[in-house]
Amino acid sequence: MFNPTPLNLPAYPFKISQKEGIYFIFDEIRKKHLVLTPEEWVRQHFIKYLIREKQFSASLMQIEGGLNLNQTKKRSDVLVYNQNGEKLMVIECKAPSVPITQATFDQAARYNSVYKAKWLTITNGINHYYAKIDHENNTFSFVEELPAYQLL
Repeated sequence: MFNPTPLNLPAYPFKISQKEGIYFIFDEIRKKHLVLTPEEWVRQHFIKYLIREKQFSASLMQIEGGLNLNQTKKRSDVLVYNQNGEKLMVIECKAPSVPITQATFDQAARYNSVYKAKWLTITNGINHYYAKIDHENNTFSFVEELPAYQLL
């Protein structure tokens, strides 16, 4: 029986299926079924939260996009673009059981050193952190609540 960890996000309907004892969740952006890991549970919830609550456009999101970091291929969880095609936000998702530590922030910051997005978001589905990045002055500031897409 599928019994996921409750998250600090609204409950959304998902297409969950099971095959040979493995649960899958349908990713509406990539249009495919994915193995339902705890991290994927968080990622899918957070994507729905951005679309439904914060008016983000699914068409401006890239899920598990590749990037090159110090001659190593990495994958960012979610990358959000603005209407001009500029990178707006990097989102790093962790499983609910994974505490968000300095190492998590460092990982997201390394990815953003390549992307140069204006926003950095880190979530494990329980705790969410939003930082606005000022690349010119090499500073950042945390905000309590993520603004709606049109206000970013």
